[in-house]
Amino acid sequence: MFDWNDLRHFLAVARSGSLGAAARALDVSQSTVQRRLAALEKELGRALVMRAPLGYTLTSDGQRLLAQAEQVEAAAHAVQRNAASADELSGQVRVASLVTIGQRILRSGLLERFQAKYPAIAIEMVLGQGLADLAKGEADIAIRGGGPASNALVGRKIAELPWGAYASRGFIERNGKPATAADLSRFGIIQLAGDIEKLPASRWMKQHAACARTVARCDNIPSAHLAVKSGIGIAMLPSVYASEDKDLVRVIGPLAELNYPIYLFVHRDLRNVGRVRAVFDFCVRELKPVLVTGTLRSEHAQGAVEQRP
Repeated sequence: MFDWNDLRHFLAVARSGSLGAAARALDVSQSTVQRRLAALEKELGRALVMRAPLGYTLTSDGQRLLAQAEQVEAAAHAVQRNAASADELSGQVRVASLVTIGQRILRSGLLERFQAKYPAIAIEMVLGQGLADLAKGEADIAIRGGGPASNALVGRKIAELPWGAYASRGFIERNGKPATAADLSRFGIIQLAGDIEKLPASRWMKQHAACARTVARCDNIPSAHLAVKSGIGIAMLPSVYASEDKDLVRVIGPLAELNYPIYLFVHRDLRNVGRVRAVFDFCVRELKPVLVTGTLRSEHAQGAVEQRP
């Protein structure tokens, strides 16, 4: 009988295409990945991968095993989630968010307020530019924009973030600023790229500054912020986030049609776990002012009825 850990290493190689990348993803040595993969191939009596110019590719047997291995992985994650649901109001809850949102939460005192109310529950913030996969246990709760990534998630909209076009004061002193959206084509533009290229603000900028010179492309908001701050051009940024930098000036907006909804998501298997439910409900009540204004809600509003996903 083959070992589930061997399957995990096979999946990592299949997804990354190299032993090195698989080792980094699993936080093990490259020799461990190679050994586990060889053990699985020996157990099954067939080759699963083959060397290619740019790494490893799957054999026909490897392709067939991949779908089955992913089903085993999903079942293993479900077991982990069900095991986690045995607790009550104690333990750790991991909350994933983009860096810009996470920074506001950490500065706001929201975590300290939660800790005072639930001293046995520890919140760990997981900050990054990508989206945490709740089905794979990368986090328990996610704070993110847009709709759910799968039907396995349930969520609640907690805020809408306004956006606008921003430039640095130095840029405006040298180049002036657009009077209308139509004027944007006369200026250097910092475009949003990668996953954030799909945001309404990014599409709006491309539409209204189609003829503008692109001076930079940034695949995350902190990079776009730094590019604007350097004085090279104008970019779309979340208004609450950009307004904290006194060196930036909003030249257009905020525009209601660019408001971006922010949701709390939790996996269906975890929504009734005591510690996860406590964090989720607390965030539903308390998080909106942190995201919209950067401050905690007023004390008199703390008696609000909890909403449930």
